[in-house]
Amino acid sequence: MKNSSRAISGAAFATLLLIALMMGSNHVAARLAFNNGADVVTAVIFRSTVTAIVIASILLVQRVPLALQPRHKIFLPVIGLLVGVQSLCLYSAVARLPVALALLAFNTYPLWTALWDRVVYRHRPERAMLLASPVILIGLALALDVLGAASGLGAAGQWARIGVGVAFALAAAASFGLALVFTQHESGGLDGRVRTLSTMVMAALVALVAGLAGTLGPPGFHLPTAPLGWVGLLVLTFLYGTAFTIMFTVLPKLGVAGNSAIMNVEPVFALILAWAILGQSIAPVQILGALLVVGAVMALGLRKRS
Repeated sequence: MKNSSRAISGAAFATLLLIALMMGSNHVAARLAFNNGADVVTAVIFRSTVTAIVIASILLVQRVPLALQPRHKIFLPVIGLLVGVQSLCLYSAVARLPVALALLAFNTYPLWTALWDRVVYRHRPERAMLLASPVILIGLALALDVLGAASGLGAAGQWARIGVGVAFALAAAASFGLALVFTQHESGGLDGRVRTLSTMVMAALVALVAGLAGTLGPPGFHLPTAPLGWVGLLVLTFLYGTAFTIMFTVLPKLGVAGNSAIMNVEPVFALILAWAILGQSIAPVQILGALLVVGAVMALGLRKRS
């Protein structure tokens, strides 16, 4: 059998790191927007709508066919709904936690993916996943300082401070994991750009409904109230849309299938940027936990498959 994992070029590796940097920067920019008056639903609507317009333009220019199979018509809205929920929950976590910690909690999504694959499709998790799971959970416990030792608050005080944010991040990971499972099993043969367009449109609609219903706060949409907030909102929209455009136009030509786990260094970039821009910092033991999570998730993504 041929191994599907193979070395990638320097250009491909650099492109993957660039995407990780842009996605990490996107979340730091989001926190900047949230600190200056913008709310979560407004940010999701902005970034999803602009990304959908960019992807739709690419589809038109490249004349990509939009033919859908019956199962695509059923599951594309479901996948889009799940990604919409994931977007709202992850930004809600970013608004409440240090950015790197929100992304680390979200990085448990491979565990959720394996769980949903088992529950929905009865697929047993691979041995590598079973071995990596405790490492990810231990690393996450250290990163979040679940006992409150690094913060000096104790377990109760620490969870009172981070509990809601962690719940949002884990909800984002769970919904994203299920979206990945449905994507793998139910959207085969569908062009990734078409799936992304559908997903972004649905994510914008989910955020629109959440804003009108007041699901995550007072009903309505709240734009930034200070120039820094507008900078954050515009930058996060630009970075998110650019990252997705590169992902679906450049990466396929560079042949990076099976190596996208390199992008899981996103929390590391977010940690550095949040320290430099937002003044957020975490204790050394939390950094150790972050490295355990990132390392384990990358090892899962880069493992050799037959």
